[in-house]
Amino acid sequence: MSNQELIPHLFRTEYSKIVAVLCKTFGLAHIALAEDIASDTFLKATETWGLKGTPEHPKAWLYQVAKNKAKDGFRRELLFREKIRPSLIHSNNTLDEIAIDLSEPNIKDSQLQMLFAVCNPLISVEGQIAMALRILCGFGIEEIAKAFLSNKETINKRLQRAKEKFRTQKITLEIPSEKEMEGRMNNVLSVLYLLYNEGYYSTTSEKSLRKELCIEAMRLAYLVLNYPPTNSPQANALMSLFCFHASRFEARTNEQGEQVMYAEQNRAEWNQELVQKGREFLHKSSNGKVITEYHLEAIIAYHHAQIEESENKWEHILQLYNQLLQLKYSPIIALNRTYALSKARGKEKALTEALKINLKDNPLYHLLLAELYTGIDPDLQRTHLEAALQLTTSEHERQTILRKIADLDS
Repeated sequence: MSNQELIPHLFRTEYSKIVAVLCKTFGLAHIALAEDIASDTFLKATETWGLKGTPEHPKAWLYQVAKNKAKDGFRRELLFREKIRPSLIHSNNTLDEIAIDLSEPNIKDSQLQMLFAVCNPLISVEGQIAMALRILCGFGIEEIAKAFLSNKETINKRLQRAKEKFRTQKITLEIPSEKEMEGRMNNVLSVLYLLYNEGYYSTTSEKSLRKELCIEAMRLAYLVLNYPPTNSPQANALMSLFCFHASRFEARTNEQGEQVMYAEQNRAEWNQELVQKGREFLHKSSNGKVITEYHLEAIIAYHHAQIEESENKWEHILQLYNQLLQLKYSPIIALNRTYALSKARGKEKALTEALKINLKDNPLYHLLLAELYTGIDPDLQRTHLEAALQLTTSEHERQTILRKIADLDS
């Protein structure tokens, strides 16, 4: 791998680790300085490796440079000398004696603590997701802006507001107490769910599937599962859902990047190893006493990931959606339920239900109605395809819709 490929790869994997450990060592209030130190470390790698070649152990090189830069950076900080130093250094210790522990166990602990800090309910949901992408996933500001059809200025302001909350609310880098754990875990899992969903069906990107977002959500979920106090039934159910969805990644898009509908997917491309992993996490999720929306969605995804069509498959899925709507109503869940209803009991009944849903500004709504009108009313099928075409923000989805309209004319 060349330096042009290696350094961006290492930035994505190591930047967040360095920031998390520095924040754990020196305090979350100094996250901006920690980010600067991590960025400067990679800048030095770009300059040095280009002249002298890639070191034998690139990660170790980065960690050592980050340690040196951290001590230099904090030594220059007036705030450190006046306020932080007394709280960190006991007896006659010097700054050089403070351990900056970049060992694998401490990195994992630091990133898990950072995940809980980022997902603090005092920060807006948009800020939490932006911080997760920046601090925990190593995404650049421009990448985040592009992912959410925004601009760098807006994303920077969102991040700055979140960091200001860290400072003014004195948010610390730690695992919540047992008393606080349930509420905070719900928030963490919700952010991971939103992050995964934005990747699985991107409404703000030119791509309909952004695997890198899904993979990062899964990586962060593994951090949660690998720590016993946070290895909850809900977290296992969420990871099960992620695995089942990820098992169909390769079949969800064609060579042109266009979305392939479920019924048209090549089932030989479904990843059976991920399906098995999903089953394992689903089994572990059954240890609790409460059925959450993650459990129900995981079971629905399990049925979708089965290659063989059982006789009552769609009826089972329909009943699961009924339970899910009772637990947590949303128009999108209701929309998905109407597709299951059409498969279980026919398009006419599904149309009756679909027309009750208030999602007229969502392209998915019109795409489903176009599907339901197929073979029933070609004019209404075209009307809803044209409505979806006007609403979609994905170029690949736009091409798919245009092809469907062209098929009606042929």
